[in-house]
Amino acid sequence: MSNQLTQEEIDAMLNGGFAEQDEPEQMEDPLSQDMKDIIGEVGNISMSQAATTLSQLLNREVKITTPVVKGVTIKQIMDANETPKVVTTIGFKEGLVGKNVLMIDVDDAIIIADLMMGNDGTNVENNEFTELELSAVSEAMNQMIGSASTAMATMFDRRVDISPPSVKKWENAEEAALDMPDTGQMVCTTSFRLSVEGLLDSEIMQILPLDTVMEIADIMVGDEAEVLVGREGIKVVSEAVEEPKRETVSEEESTEQSESVSIQKPKFQDLNRSESKHSPRNLDLIMDVPLDFSVVLGKSRKTIKDILSLSTGSVVELDKMTDEPLEIYVNGKLIAEGEVVVINESFGIRITNILSKEQRVRHLNKD
Repeated sequence: MSNQLTQEEIDAMLNGGFAEQDEPEQMEDPLSQDMKDIIGEVGNISMSQAATTLSQLLNREVKITTPVVKGVTIKQIMDANETPKVVTTIGFKEGLVGKNVLMIDVDDAIIIADLMMGNDGTNVENNEFTELELSAVSEAMNQMIGSASTAMATMFDRRVDISPPSVKKWENAEEAALDMPDTGQMVCTTSFRLSVEGLLDSEIMQILPLDTVMEIADIMVGDEAEVLVGREGIKVVSEAVEEPKRETVSEEESTEQSESVSIQKPKFQDLNRSESKHSPRNLDLIMDVPLDFSVVLGKSRKTIKDILSLSTGSVVELDKMTDEPLEIYVNGKLIAEGEVVVINESFGIRITNILSKEQRVRHLNKD
């Protein structure tokens, strides 16, 4: 009997005594490149608006990178992301179907919460993620998703209404499985790198059901294309636009036409200022457009801790003195100042000063 080892025995030894096993088959990405481009563009615009909102909340520069769009299963998401995670879930009530899920690392959520509570976001290594931090992150995510939904409503030219966000912490994969039990479900993930001015550089992931993805693509392409679902996955198919037939012209006819064309110096009518006065005013066309008219009594900036301590009977001090004029806004733009009057049993405002452009600029700089 030969003492030489067979190739099978050598392979078994190299593999730790186990026969080589085939890797599990990966599910194909169901999203075509056209579909990814559409979802990526929507995500880029909406999340850029969300990043601007977060920057205003944290008073820090916030940047996001170009999104990466993939079609994966929920199990693949769980396997690729370590817990714990802070997960924000919102449902679309109007304008879109399905729901939207945002995931962020707990360590990054603690930094965001610390900034939301008026601190500098440093020395938070030993901070725990308590209900207070959860409330702070919930408010930040609420503002971000609200801004993103507004951006989508503008893109889609339709109202997009969302339910209040649900924010929770996944301690482990078991808790994630309870919230997302169908691990084989195929979804669309849009991943961004989120950075906050030297404090964090992390990944934030947006998860959308395929039904929502198909509806977004259908809205974005409109009548120019259609979304198809088949064996090759979800793809956008552009409709062929039939070009008008061009009449063929013989060389002799074209020569005759070119010879018959006479070129003359163009003549323009003299402009007369008196005539322009009698032209219809375009301003008359928008006279009936409604505008929001609001009066600001005063403002105050509070931390989340201060807000949570409010109760019935609490008094909030505003930045306005009793003898200072009130600010009058039209569609969010400061235009005038005034004072409070009483008309019968209702409050009113008497305009005392229409602000010039320079006065409005000084007002904004003061704020």
